[in-house]
Amino acid sequence: MRLRLYVSIFLFFSGFHLAFCQEEVTLEQVVGLALEKNYDVRIARNLTKSASTNNDYVVGAFLPQVTAGAATVWNENEQNLRFQDESRNNSGEAESNNISGSVQLTWTLFDGTRMFSTRERISQLAEQSELALKDQMVNTIALIINNYYDIVRQKQQLLAIQEQMSVSEERVKLAEKKLQVGTGIKPELLQAKVDYNAQRAQMLQQETIIAQLKEQLNNIVGLQLPAVYDVADTIIIDLNLRPDESFDNLDNTNYSLLAARRNLSIANLSLRERRAEYLPFFNFNAAYNFSRNDNTKQINPFGPVYSQTQGFNYGFSVTLPILTGFNTRRLAQLAKIEIDRQQLLYDQQRNTVNVDLHNAFINYDNAKSILMIEEETIGLAKENVYIALESFKRGVNTFIELRTAQQSLAEAYNRLISARFNAKLAETELLRLNGSLLQ
Repeated sequence: MRLRLYVSIFLFFSGFHLAFCQEEVTLEQVVGLALEKNYDVRIARNLTKSASTNNDYVVGAFLPQVTAGAATVWNENEQNLRFQDESRNNSGEAESNNISGSVQLTWTLFDGTRMFSTRERISQLAEQSELALKDQMVNTIALIINNYYDIVRQKQQLLAIQEQMSVSEERVKLAEKKLQVGTGIKPELLQAKVDYNAQRAQMLQQETIIAQLKEQLNNIVGLQLPAVYDVADTIIIDLNLRPDESFDNLDNTNYSLLAARRNLSIANLSLRERRAEYLPFFNFNAAYNFSRNDNTKQINPFGPVYSQTQGFNYGFSVTLPILTGFNTRRLAQLAKIEIDRQQLLYDQQRNTVNVDLHNAFINYDNAKSILMIEEETIGLAKENVYIALESFKRGVNTFIELRTAQQSLAEAYNRLISARFNAKLAETELLRLNGSLLQ
């Protein structure tokens, strides 16, 4: 009972000190910061904005192209004119000013339906970038969960070491008392102190690991966490996941598969664009032209002093590619090759995701089984240490038997904490693969 009392008091004051000095951040808070501040997510979101901007202006492919231009020119020329009637011969400097302007309209009415394929392709690119963003968000959430609960695991490991230290400290006190009354031996005391000091060093190493993991987690969220913070104490595990919930609709829930399938659709649209180049282009053309010429100083007696023209013209034009050096055919064949490549990439990705999901379920089931075993084992190990310590106090057991029981408890803690963390990793991987993390 004394051991349990020491452990309870120690853990209470340790927990009170940590809660008082450090702000606890929840997993939900860290995930929220990551989705907002993580650099990989922000880069993916930036690419999505670019694709969305292109999609917003894709309607321009159906609108006419209108251009306008204007110019004014001053001319100063030395002229020397000779006529058959020599009396009309003249020479000198001629000056003029010309003002011109035009507005031209070109409207493609038919281009082999390429404009429709282009609009659809750009729309698909915008959707593909959204899927890529969601895939990056899912991967980032999984990374956050694994790092967050790794800190929780190391905290639990630290508490286990501290519990072991309380037992070792009790061993040291008992060994000193036995030595004082003449019933103990000095090697027993020395070994107890050696074990206690080893656990003290182990505790310092564990605190270093926790600090490093906290910095790593803070880096993932763009250094948005407090300078000193704490995390939860418990690893929460969902032990009720079923295979049918993940496999039934995997093609429509895994974002990497959805993005790969969208790439295949984009490749097919690119082929339609290339094939449209075999067909004629039908355009409507119109223009308004204005020109005014003012000869402020005229040398040629037959030239006009002032002239002005303006008016509209319009019509239709047809362009039919006949010989392009096989460039159109080459581009179409390259588009077909790209479709085959995207199909292979999709099939490969689908197989990879299916295998990963099967392996994740195997790990998940094994982790649950191991966890139940270790949960039972830790209770047995704790009871064994308590009995060994009480027997050691009464002189029934030797310090070697107590130390053996203590080592068994330490190993049981290590296995239990690892089993909890591995079960959480397996659960997170399952949810990542079927896209549930983003929900």
